[in-house]
This record gives sequence, C-alpha cells and structure tokens, in this order.
Amino acid sequence: MKTKDFALQIKDLSDEGTFEGYGSVFGNVDSYGEKVMPGAFVASLAKHRREGSTILMLWQHNPDEPIGVWEDLAEDSKGLWGKGRLIMEVQKARETHALMKAKAIGGLSIGYREVKVTPDGNVRNLEELDLREISPVSFPANRRARIEAVKSERMEEFARRLRDGDPMPIKDFEDILREAGVPKSMAVAIASHGYAKAIRSESEGSKANEPAAFLEALLRS
Repeated sequence: MKTKDFALQIKDLSDEGTFEGYGSVFGNVDSYGEKVMPGAFVASLAKHRREGSTILMLWQHNPDEPIGVWEDLAEDSKGLWGKGRLIMEVQKARETHALMKAKAIGGLSIGYREVKVTPDGNVRNLEELDLREISPVSFPANRRARIEAVKSERMEEFARRLRDGDPMPIKDFEDILREAGVPKSMAVAIASHGYAKAIRSESEGSKANEPAAFLEALLRS
C-alpha cells in the first residue's frame, strides 16, 4: 500500500469529534512527481458502498491505532471530500482532537493501491486508486495544497486590511498577484499604478475602508 499526504483544511470541528476536510486534491503535482486525477476514487468508493466495507481512519497510518470513522466520502470538483468522526472514547482520538483544535495537525493522508497510472512526461497521472484508509498526519507532503491554504490566508488579510482602512503596501499586493499567477511585468504595473492610485483615491474619500469601493477605484485606475 502507498500513501500520499495533503494539507488538512478542517471545517466545522465539533466538540463531539466530527469534522470535514479533503483527503486528496486533484490536478497538482506533488513532491513525488505524481498527480491525482479527477475520477480516481469513483470506482473504489462505489465498491466500498456495494460491499459495505469501511475506509479506515487511523493515526499516522498505524493499523494498531484506529481513531475514528468516515461517515461520508465523495469526489467533488476539488478532490476527495470527507466527513469524519473521531471516536472520543479512544484516548488517541481525544489527543488527535486536541491537536486538530490547536492546528497542530498538518494534514490528511490517503492509503491506497494503484489500479491505473498513466505516464505524462516526468509526471505520473494517478487515474484510478483503490482507497483503503485516510489518516490524520503531522506533515503534508503536497506543497501546493499548503501554498493554497497560505494564499487563502493572504487574501483574507488583504480584505481585512481594506475594511480597516489600512491597505497593504504596494510590494505586498504585487506579491499576492504573483502568487495568483499574474506575470511579473503585469503584476508590477497593476500594483505600482492602479493599486497605488486606488489607495490614494480611496484614502481621500469617505469609503476608504470598504473593499468594494476600493476595488471599484482600482478598476477605474
């Protein structure tokens, strides 16, 4: 069995131990030069439902330490989504819950067997996988998944600072554009001209702390 790690973005972690997150993200090349493709889990999930078998939740892939159950698993446009429940009567599950709450757990990791793999240059496209288990783990190996989480935090900070009337410095805004894939020359032009003008314009008006008004000024620049 092989394993693959992804950054854990927990949603709705409850005191009872239920949570939601992605066990896999589609379409990006990980540190092993592999890419999980959309549809990779469809056949495996259908087989588990048909046979009534269980996809395990283990601690760090250790078969001697089951810590919970996956109540719902499905593919969507982003990846393999799951709703899990830690069994709080288990000591390790309670410890895992505390670590998740403190954001000390860095990822979810799938345990699987390869069924269909297609080479694409230096990348291996994982077309079909036999999913066996999904485990909370300390460190995610999928760099882009971690970067996307950081990007989300940066955009939230950008919007918050606009609301507070304290827009980011021009260079920081340029970095956000570059992280989003905007070419360097265009990012420099947008940040040093349009963004700078929008900052000046809105700082002189009554709506300087409103993101919508700020973005409207940026588009006018």
